[in-house]
Amino acid sequence: MSDDAARTPVIVGVGQVNDRPKDPREGLDPIGLMEAALREADRDAGTGWISRLDSLAVVDQLSFRELGDLSGPLAARLGVTPKLCYKSTYPGGDTPILMLNEAARRIAGGEIQVAAIAGGEALRTAAQLAALKAGDDPSAHNPLRRATGRAGPPSFRQRYGLTAPVDVYPLYENAGRAAYGQTFAEAQAESGEIWSRFSQVAAENPGAWIRKLTPPEAIVTPSADNRPIAFPYNKLMVANSSVNQGAGFIVTSLAAAREAGIPEDRLVFVGAGAAAHEPGDYLRRDRYDRSVSMAVSLNRAMALNGVSASDLDFVELYSCFPCVPKMARRVIGWAVEKPATVFGGLTFGGGPVGNYMSHAVVGMVLKLRESGRKGLLFANGGYATNNHTIVLSREPFPLDVVRSDFDFQSEADAAREPVPELDETYIGPGTIETYTVLYERDGRPKFGVVVGRGPAGQRFLAKVPPSDEAAIDFLTDGKSEPVGSSGVAALGPGGDCVWNIKGAATGLGALPAGTSGIKA
Repeated sequence: MSDDAARTPVIVGVGQVNDRPKDPREGLDPIGLMEAALREADRDAGTGWISRLDSLAVVDQLSFRELGDLSGPLAARLGVTPKLCYKSTYPGGDTPILMLNEAARRIAGGEIQVAAIAGGEALRTAAQLAALKAGDDPSAHNPLRRATGRAGPPSFRQRYGLTAPVDVYPLYENAGRAAYGQTFAEAQAESGEIWSRFSQVAAENPGAWIRKLTPPEAIVTPSADNRPIAFPYNKLMVANSSVNQGAGFIVTSLAAAREAGIPEDRLVFVGAGAAAHEPGDYLRRDRYDRSVSMAVSLNRAMALNGVSASDLDFVELYSCFPCVPKMARRVIGWAVEKPATVFGGLTFGGGPVGNYMSHAVVGMVLKLRESGRKGLLFANGGYATNNHTIVLSREPFPLDVVRSDFDFQSEADAAREPVPELDETYIGPGTIETYTVLYERDGRPKFGVVVGRGPAGQRFLAKVPPSDEAAIDFLTDGKSEPVGSSGVAALGPGGDCVWNIKGAATGLGALPAGTSGIKA
């Protein structure tokens, strides 16, 4: 067997599991989900691969934090002692693709022969168990809210409601709509079309959590079953974390796969990846209508692997919230009419925090085995922070491509525009850079949040109280574009800044060079 074949990485086995116990006390915990998924992946690859593991990588989990690092306990469950055994540093959406990229490069470098990546989240069971103990409703025990909370007085960002990802991603959605030149109706129509296609993929996927075809209008229209969360997102437009899901996959060399007798039509080759990230502080970023690190990750991965959008048969564009696939599809030129998922998206496929992209890897491998030649996996994590893209194919990639360094942070940093100064005490005139409105569970506005820009370009935050019905309507009724409109930040009760609308006159000037004008 050639040296190239001994170092060419291929995915040989994939597995996933949905756990729906009638009694949460009988449910699988994250380690149980991971074990079940990897044993399924081993069966998919023809068995015997788990015992040969050189590397076991585990996606960090949130649902049972008390269990700690599960990499060692999982290895013990599997009865193996791989020389590399570790978990990701955080449960971010990009981590499965990072770990796949790491495994492929190690195989290509001759460091290891067989690797497994797995993750699992029992968020639904965790909430139900907590509710049983407290004697209340599972909705009061969201592990994601618990993970993003902190002890002590609220921070500046928390005072203005920017606590969890669901509070921050709408800032990108609303800024993007204005930059694309869309009306509110056009932007919602784009979200509805993308998400409805996700539901169609999920409906045809046995591994998806919600298998129900949902029309666009049902997704974008608030209702009792589709309550508003953070403007303009309703429940059916955000990641569904109330799931118990595990997924994993096994990567080895082409030589090892052939020696095991795996048919060529079941092998999926791993190409080069590319990663770049935004600053961790989402208020210290250059803009909200696009992400330079996302663009660098996508463009670099496609360039390294020598592919364009027309070469791709399938894509998975991360979909915690609509703004992410909207931005990503504009970067790569992916038509809105084409499905942007192979698994079903984080609303319908399921949103197991950092492990969604493991399910996407499973979905992509299954799709490529059926038809097509190439697929792109784009992962996003944090608060629109972390980006990692990789390409899979039915054909091998040159080893120098696979071994490419995936860190393109310096390129992203060099392309980033100057970051506005954040003024936490600003009072005075300004314009709306972006905004959202947060809602109570019964659908009433909690308050609006404005990210403003002062005359000198400084960035500030301001609230719109729910009692200011005219201002809330201005931000949400879609009759005019709030982004760029003028107002005044004034000191309000409790010392927080309150936004007073002066009118809808544009204050931010022309769209920046390079901004897409693509509509839905």
